[in-house]
Amino acid sequence: MSVTKVAHRYAQALLDLSVEQNNIDKVNADMVELASICKTSKDFDNLLKSPIVGTAKKIDILNTIFTTKIEKVSLDFINLIVKNSRADILPEVAKGFVDLYKKKNNILDVKVISASPLDSKTKETIIAKIKTSFNGTIELIEEVDATLLGGFIVRIDDQQVDASIASQLASLKNILLN
Repeated sequence: MSVTKVAHRYAQALLDLSVEQNNIDKVNADMVELASICKTSKDFDNLLKSPIVGTAKKIDILNTIFTTKIEKVSLDFINLIVKNSRADILPEVAKGFVDLYKKKNNILDVKVISASPLDSKTKETIIAKIKTSFNGTIELIEEVDATLLGGFIVRIDDQQVDASIASQLASLKNILLN
């Protein structure tokens, strides 16, 4: 069984438990926070993956960090994962839970990469276009990449629409060279 399958199963179990206990939104907020900490703190990530730090010590450290910050069910679940010697997949479990939560609540992540920050009218236009084929909540994730020269790239799951000047110039160059 691959790590991602294991992480997915843990995430699904936590989702089912949080639905059963009617606190799915709070648990989602906890998992968003945990995923963020795992992504931004190299020390925290090293702690989770360290074979030198024992299970009991990891649980003590995690309890010290999270006891007053997250729901009891989230903390108990994190402790369970650590007790099962799976602390190294905790970031994947947290991200997997957030993905399952978004799917369950019909929330779509839309990443927009542009050459400069988008104004609110452009954002609204992009969201309106996407809403014509998607019924749900759209979370717009913005990124600025000056190498695009102008225009933007929209990514939704595994689909991409590239309306950037850089890609148009590259396409024109290919046409002229051939």
